Amino acid sequence: MPIRKTRTTLSDGRELIYFDDTEPYVGGDATRELHDGRGLTPVTALSTMRYDVLSGEWVTLAAHRMDRTFLPAADECPLCPTRPGHPATEIPADDYDVAVFENRFPSLAPGAVLDSDHVDGESLWPQRPADGRCEVVCFTSDHDRAFAQLPLSRVRTVLDALRDRTRELSALPGIAQVYCFENRGEEIGVTLAHPHGQIYAYPTLPPRTAVLLRQAEQHRTRTGRSLLRDVLDAERRAGTRVVVEGERWTAYVPAAARWPVELHVAPHRDVADLTELDDAELDELSHLYLDLLGRLDRFFDGVDRLPYIAGWHQAPVGGGRELGRLYLQVFSLMRSPHRMKFLAGSESGMGAWISDTTPERIAARFREVAP
Repeated sequence: MPIRKTRTTLSDGRELIYFDDTEPYVGGDATRELHDGRGLTPVTALSTMRYDVLSGEWVTLAAHRMDRTFLPAADECPLCPTRPGHPATEIPADDYDVAVFENRFPSLAPGAVLDSDHVDGESLWPQRPADGRCEVVCFTSDHDRAFAQLPLSRVRTVLDALRDRTRELSALPGIAQVYCFENRGEEIGVTLAHPHGQIYAYPTLPPRTAVLLRQAEQHRTRTGRSLLRDVLDAERRAGTRVVVEGERWTAYVPAAARWPVELHVAPHRDVADLTELDDAELDELSHLYLDLLGRLDRFFDGVDRLPYIAGWHQAPVGGGRELGRLYLQVFSLMRSPHRMKFLAGSESGMGAWISDTTPERIAARFREVAP
């Protein structure tokens, strides 16, 4: 499917990219509006990271995000197109197909200068600039349309945009991993209702990836095989928790699912990240993803739009890449209609997870609500 990619720069220096799949922008001479007339003052993002010696994890400090936009009225949404009679937005054009731009309030961004490599000069507490990059992905110009309501062709454009951004962000100096994700629903903590996702290019491996790589390395040492490959094969053999099995992809509930609603979607072919998917795999994924999002919205009776988080786990850019394997995780904190699972004492305080259901029940429900 042809897609036209057009770059421009917003008035404060941030990059904006249009990904168009409709005429006259794909094959014609027409171009989306490229000029941002707002005259914005650049936001100073002085994000830093401090090492937590008790957990071995890096914690990002981004105090400038306290002032970011929070649940604006629909006619003041910064992700909608800029239309006559309405305030100018992050998108100068009066319409768009898919748009990607650098986050105005990023958690990760270059620019922080530290006086010391250690907090208070203490060797116990290393610190460093959070020199990554954060982008926003607008799935559609329609403020009220959910991802599950997008036409198939637009889903494919979004996936192509994520693949493109993964490729370019992975090539930036100092990037350890690229994570593409969508948060949906105020219950999740979404502060902008417009259908959108985000991309984080991390300067260090996130804790979940670090643990996964450690497990995968131990598994390879013990068996000589890929851990994520073996997990997929075992789930397909068992079939107990498989929700959909296609020619190129399988969706399943993991055997040790933590969340009340959770799915993993993995390609049958071993690929490290989105950049290695071919057109046939992206075509099938587009169909499968719409199917699964529809099931999410039918999972609980009386819940039309299930709040969820969907994120692409991709192999690291550098060290440990051979241990990684692409998969999509989709999960919700909702444990029953309009009731959320709160991470209380055991989960938050000790990291000891307690599930309120079983993976087999989750999978059975997903199969019940098939189209």
